[in-house]
Amino acid sequence: MTAESLSPPEAAEETEPTPLRMRRVMGTFASGVTVVTGTGRDGAPVGFACQSFASVSLEPPLVLFCADHRGRAWPRIRESGRFSVNILGAEQTDLCGRFGSGRGRKYEGLDWELSRWGTPSLPGVLTRVHADVHAVHPAGDHDVVVGRVLALETVTEREPMLFFRGGFGVRSTAAAAVSAPDVWGWGDHWG
Repeated sequence: MTAESLSPPEAAEETEPTPLRMRRVMGTFASGVTVVTGTGRDGAPVGFACQSFASVSLEPPLVLFCADHRGRAWPRIRESGRFSVNILGAEQTDLCGRFGSGRGRKYEGLDWELSRWGTPSLPGVLTRVHADVHAVHPAGDHDVVVGRVLALETVTEREPMLFFRGGFGVRSTAAAAVSAPDVWGWGDHWG
């Protein structure tokens, strides 16, 4: 790669970033994709696609995810106090689309099981992390949720799903993102 082939960096903003600019710039950070699942007080399964997930501490074992205050699933999971994080494999765009969209039923026609911790376990994922809600910290339009890990399950050993520049997967050229048709739109939200 030569200096001539690199595009010039964008000028630093002198004003507060807009939500659109924030989404675009933060989208250059590739992350894994998960589905956070739980049940409401009524026992009905709920879940949402989430790419803001990380390990926090080994001792005690803690993880975190971020969830939108406006989401329908997160308030119900918060009430129950327990959740599972299902880490998606590269080919699981169907699960991501199902749980990332506000349209349709999340669990309808899906072969899932209730874990021994009372949370939905999704089929064929890479890993499952089962946890109790340990702490919730409001942060802008999201909550930062810290969970105390109860158990870890390795389900399969395949390539992970990645989210990069608004699409799923990363090609060898930095400018290209692989996007599944009609899976993710502006009306869809993480969390």
